Amino acid sequence: MLAWYDRHRRTLPWRARPGETVDPYRVWLSEIMLQQTTVATVAPYYLAFLKRWPTVKALAAAPVEDVMSAWAGLGYYSRARNLHACARHVAERLDGKFPDREDALLELPGIGPYTAGAVAAIAFGKRAAPVDGNIERVLARLYAVREPLPGAKAKLKALARELAPRERAGDFAQAMMDLGATICTPKAPACKNCPWADDCAGRTLGLAAVLPYRDAKAARPLKRGAAFVVISNEGAILLRRRPPKGLLGGMHEPPMSAWGDAFPASSAKLAPIKAVFRKLPGLVRHGFTHFELELQVYRAEGVSPKVAPTATEWAPLDDLKRFALPTVMKKVIAHAVADRDAGPLFKRR
Repeated sequence: MLAWYDRHRRTLPWRARPGETVDPYRVWLSEIMLQQTTVATVAPYYLAFLKRWPTVKALAAAPVEDVMSAWAGLGYYSRARNLHACARHVAERLDGKFPDREDALLELPGIGPYTAGAVAAIAFGKRAAPVDGNIERVLARLYAVREPLPGAKAKLKALARELAPRERAGDFAQAMMDLGATICTPKAPACKNCPWADDCAGRTLGLAAVLPYRDAKAARPLKRGAAFVVISNEGAILLRRRPPKGLLGGMHEPPMSAWGDAFPASSAKLAPIKAVFRKLPGLVRHGFTHFELELQVYRAEGVSPKVAPTATEWAPLDDLKRFALPTVMKKVIAHAVADRDAGPLFKRR
């Protein structure tokens, strides 16, 4: 496996070259960003974070609002809050030094078993066994584990521990990740290119393409709501911050209703200011981990910037990147700005 990795290792922004020391801060930052997010999406964010905050102490000193804004678009925003909390913990209580043991890493905010194992192995060379989705797939096929996920997780973790070498543990962990990402892919695995092809029980049994099995997922419920996009006569949009805890905590959004089983019966009563609103045709749809969302969008234009409810602010439309707007809110704004025409009017008096 390591011989294959030495020949085929991927050059990624967070990887050290052979013989170089790996900075624990960079390993930790990359692993947090890569949770449930692709390498292609993460790479520019990772480089931007390093340029802006090159050390864990620099990140800890940044306002959490700046970190949330820089994270906008990566999704799973609790990761950004935990990232900042962890940076502060390491900077203030550990003098900016990450612990090198899995058990100590697990005590840090936002670090779970996978991240603790990855940092311990890659940054410190400890014999640790991080197991992500790619590694689960490799192990399920290699050992022909037929128990479906998530029930098989403990067994796959135990198998990973048995495989982990005492030397070059970090390279081995990254080799497993790369194997799952490039060869042992979810569909149509390239078994002929795999260094473990001859030893793979799943391949021998003709099961490689279908393992790992998974329990059937429950259907995600549908929630609905209304969003109010208010545009000033100076080309700014009215935003507010969501509560600091909970879904999309601390992020910016246009004022909107609560999300429930149905669209609001009387949107006029929910509008944030007195103005003429137009209900835009179509819906904004967005999928979260546990539910689907549909939003009706209402737009008001030409509003005086002197008018702003408590706990709101005006954000210039040509400078929205400064604000912590999650993807769903960007969709709402784009829908409101792009669709300038039809739709019934109502006026909040």
